[in-house]
Amino acid sequence: MILCQITSQAREDEYAIRLEASDFVTGGLHQSSRIRPNRVFTADSAIIVYRAGHVTGSKLAEVRQRLIQILSGS
Repeated sequence: MILCQITSQAREDEYAIRLEASDFVTGGLHQSSRIRPNRVFTADSAIIVYRAGHVTGSKLAEVRQRLIQILSGS
């Protein structure tokens, strides 16, 4: 799996995307957080213990667009 770091730490940078309770279709996090698409990593699906939730299609599109921006150097 290709994953992005999500943190509740107040780390604002030019790539951070806010993640609020309203951004989830199911599940969620206990506090407002930030998706950090500049912190991408891979993991085997066998090590995933649980899924916190599913984000909306529009939030996922925002993350994808930010990844494209990072990879294209824009």
